[in-house]
This record gives sequence, structure tokens and C-alpha cells, in this order.
Amino acid sequence: MSTVVVVGTQWGDEGKGKIVDLLTEQASAVVRFQGGNNAGHTLVVGSEKFILHLIPSGILHPRKQCLIGNGVVVDPEVLIGEIERLRERGVRVTPKNLALSERAHVILPYHKAMDLAREQAKGRKKIGTTGRGIGPCYEDKAARTGIRVADLLNRKVFLARVRDVLKEKNFILEKYYGAEPVSLKLLQRDSLRWAEVLGPFTANVAEIIDRALDKGKSLLFEGAQGTHLDLDHGTYPFVTSSNPVAGTVCAGAGLAPGRIDKVVGLVKAYTTRVGGGPFLAEEKGPIGRHLRKIGGEYGSTTGRPRRCGWLDAVVVKQSARLNGLNAIALTKLDVLTGLKEIKVCTAYRLKGKKVSSLPADVSVLEQCQPVYRVLPGWSEDISRARKMEDLPKAAQRYVALIEELIQVPADIVSVGADREATILRQPLF
Repeated sequence: MSTVVVVGTQWGDEGKGKIVDLLTEQASAVVRFQGGNNAGHTLVVGSEKFILHLIPSGILHPRKQCLIGNGVVVDPEVLIGEIERLRERGVRVTPKNLALSERAHVILPYHKAMDLAREQAKGRKKIGTTGRGIGPCYEDKAARTGIRVADLLNRKVFLARVRDVLKEKNFILEKYYGAEPVSLKLLQRDSLRWAEVLGPFTANVAEIIDRALDKGKSLLFEGAQGTHLDLDHGTYPFVTSSNPVAGTVCAGAGLAPGRIDKVVGLVKAYTTRVGGGPFLAEEKGPIGRHLRKIGGEYGSTTGRPRRCGWLDAVVVKQSARLNGLNAIALTKLDVLTGLKEIKVCTAYRLKGKKVSSLPADVSVLEQCQPVYRVLPGWSEDISRARKMEDLPKAAQRYVALIEELIQVPADIVSVGADREATILRQPLF
């Protein structure tokens, strides 16, 4: 038996899809434990590209079970669409290999309407939300007015609760934001189809996890977004509405703390960010454009161009501490190929003083200046490297510096988008 938790260490988009897909070969089940369809995990298998938003990345492997935990907020329309698209492409998706927690909260049309209306009202102060209704759904969960999957399947309970909640939501939408109200009649109609399709997939996911571990099976837990988008530990308020840190797996999937064996942090070889918020190592000139073009840095959920810059070791080191990382998976190293020199942000400077961690006050963080260490780049194609010795010396030195700064070994180094373009230095299960 072994449990491995995979988390992002930056602002998301670190390449979790590929690494989870890779590690799934050694696991019996893959569990998603937080976030919603504001996350998109991209996988490349041979010549085919898959983008998943709610279903765990392990779905592409036959005979593997995929579980959506109670900490995830689920848009039923999106989940059903994802199931249908996978089936159309020949991927088997049935209640035997996909289970949805009965305790997961449901994103409904009024959540999305509220999300979009609020963001629009902020004008220049927008935080860059995807408008998927994630935040408003988590708000209702905390306010105890949320609708869970179990409620969706109980027609009497669902109608009674939605009718009451919708009165308040429509009042705010119409009277405060001047937006269109959400139709109760259409919501009632659509909910019948959602319940019919998703009912067979619904289960007690926490119990499934416990039984699997009792039988000695290995499980992989898949986080969404990244540590610095964490509601508590991220660059607030430019954060997501859940907690992407490793500790959330206990609440978001029902896993006892003592059953976590290893935590792997995903580290992109450079840094990207979508939406607003401080980004000290950002490159707005030719380097940033180069990284965006070569790395294909456009949001898999929104299509928005990502802000790009050098690796910020201050950010990643703080993530290592918060998550208790045992190893890192370094991704997209190949994107740096061709650069004459490569910079790494090793610290910040604030009013002449050195700062080694991110200030909680965003306005203070924005006053900091990055302190860089410069390394020589490399021009050789590294996509066929399968062991560290295959990499150019300059690339090896870059990986070694990251390990030194973060004090965590790079057990996986990704050198290309394909599943096979990976250096596996240590087994993680």
C-alpha cells in the first residue's frame, strides 16, 4: 500500500496532467480532491491531446479507478459533457471506473451568473476569475445553503432547497447587479437529466478509498491549481476559492492524515500565471513572449495567454515547506532550450533588505524586487533524454541548482509533452 499526493507549487499550470498520467501506471486509483472545472489538465498520448477539467487524469488508463472527492465542486453539465467527449474518442467511462462523491457540492446556473456579474462589476479591479461559478459554490457550501450531489438525486429535497436559494440569488442578480435572473423552470428541467446521468456514478468515495487502502492498493491523489493560489496561503485576494495544498486531501477526499506516504510537488522550469496578482519574476518583453510561444502557454480552460517569467525559487521553496514535499517533478525543461542565459529568482529585495519568503501583504510584495542568479543556457535538443547524463551539462547544472535552492530532490524531470519524454530518477510508489 502506498499513497502519493501530487500538488502544484506555483500558480497552477505546472503540468500536473502529464505527471499524474505517468504515475497512474503504478496506482490502482486516482483521486481528485479540490477545485472545480476552473482547472484544466492537458495530456498528450502519442498524437492525441486530451484536456480534462473534472475527471482525474488517470481515466486514460484501462483498469484504473477514478474518483472525484467531496472537496471538488462539480458542474453537472461540464462533467456530463466530459464523459460524453471521452466516450466519443473511445475512452471507457462507466460507473466501474469513475465514481463521484455523494458529498461533493454542485455548481448551478445561479453560481455562474453571480460569478460573472461580480467580476464585471469590479471593472479594473478584476481578479481574473474564470467565471465558472467555483467561488460562489464554495461560498454556499460555507454558508450551509449549498446543494450536494446527494441532494440533486433527491428530487423533493432538491426542489425545496433550490426554490428558497434562488429567491435570494435572483434578487441580488436583478436588483444589485442589473443582470438577468435564473429561471427556476429551466433549472428544474435540467436537474432531472443531471440526476439521471450522474446517479449511477454517485458513491461514498471516502469509503471506497478506505477499502482500497485496507486491501493494500496504491492510490494517487491529484490536486488542481497551485499552492500560491491557495485561499489561505496564496497571494490573496488573487487566489482560487479552495485549498490546493497537500493537507486538503484529508478533508477533500476523506483520507486520514497518517495515510499520506509521499507528497510530490510539480515545478515548471520557469513560471507562469493567469489573471491578476503579483508576479515578481515576470518577463514582459522578448523572453516572456518566447516562453509563451515555445511552451504553448495559453490557459487550457480559458484560452487566455499566460504571463511568463523566470523560475521563482522563493515561491517554490515556500510551497515545499507548506506541502512537506518529498520530491519534485520538474516539468517543461525543454522549453528553455535555445536561451543563451537562464535566470533564477533566489530572493527578493525590499527597501535594501533581503527577503526570503513572500510577504502576506500583496501591496508589500509588489514593492519587492527579484534577486537573480544567472546560469548559461543550452542549445541541444533534450527531448530524447531518458537519464540525467543525457542532458547537456548546462541543463544538469540548472536542475542541480533548483534542488539546492529548494532542498528537495527532482525525482522526475520532464523533457517534452509526450508521456515518454521523461527522466525517472527515483520510483515514487
